[in-house]
Amino acid sequence: MKVAIYTLGCKVNQYETQAMEQTLRAKGHQVVEFSDEADAYVVNTCSVTAVSDQKSRQVIHRVQKQHPAAVVAVCGCYPQTHPEDVRKLGADLIAGTGDREGFISLLEEAAAGKKNLEAIDKSFERRVFEVLPAGGMEGRTRAMLKIEDGCVNFCSYCIIPYARGFNRSKSLEDLKLELYDLSAKGYKEVVLVGIDLSSYGKDIGCHLVDAVTMACTTEGIERVRLGSLEPLMLTDKNLSILAGLPNFCPQFHLSLQSGCDATLKRMNRHYDTAFYRELVQRIRSRFDNPSITTDLMVGFPGETEEDFQDTLDVVEKCDFDSAFTFIYSKRSGTPAAKM
Repeated sequence: MKVAIYTLGCKVNQYETQAMEQTLRAKGHQVVEFSDEADAYVVNTCSVTAVSDQKSRQVIHRVQKQHPAAVVAVCGCYPQTHPEDVRKLGADLIAGTGDREGFISLLEEAAAGKKNLEAIDKSFERRVFEVLPAGGMEGRTRAMLKIEDGCVNFCSYCIIPYARGFNRSKSLEDLKLELYDLSAKGYKEVVLVGIDLSSYGKDIGCHLVDAVTMACTTEGIERVRLGSLEPLMLTDKNLSILAGLPNFCPQFHLSLQSGCDATLKRMNRHYDTAFYRELVQRIRSRFDNPSITTDLMVGFPGETEEDFQDTLDVVEKCDFDSAFTFIYSKRSGTPAAKM
């Protein structure tokens, strides 16, 4: 079977797509480009904003029109959070954000002629981290390595906790094996990623810096980077540990979201702008030429022109290397949708 996968969204989605591709190859299937002819097309969706939902629908409609005889399967955050909307699209297989290997088995069933399959569980009933194969990018030297899933921060604007469930962490034992495997395959750099990466280890009695230390001390791994972080994770102790690891890349993506304290409170973010600015200063004092990037949201319910100016002021003072900026997107089922 020839399978093509289209991925929307974050690094975790990209990692999970690579894992599915490896599983497909291990079962004797061929992975092709999404623009090629295939027996099955998989759309790994994102639902972080309404625009993400729209893009997912557009890709699904396009592939259904261009390849009417092929199996069309949809997985990821969009069907997990909006199953009724996705059912209306008429895909042959619908699944959520869990059990990726089970999803591949269902894809095989769909290709064999059994259609209208569905596998959407209840995300908050998951308690075990699903170990998937990392790597899968032949000829590359950088691999993404998912070590955490789930989030319970419940920022008032965010649908992702409902898509991913409670925090679940990869064990240090599994992480060690995966790092050795990546090193043996020739990968020189790993990027540790998660839905709420800063919460890694809370459920298994360790900490994110333990995972970073393990990656940095794996023979053959020359560079280690981190995905998006919550500011409160970077205490003085943790910064000291990271600064002592010579192959840790000081690239910090610290979500700010707003430079207005009143807006941060309505967002249910658990820091203020004074803490954030002081953290940026501490990072720059401990690392030589670090990269500091961020996420920013504008138009959050209740934001005034003065609040927006506060954000601009913080951005200027923090002097970010880059910023991902978003317009607030109303997500049904979140507290902000009622504001």
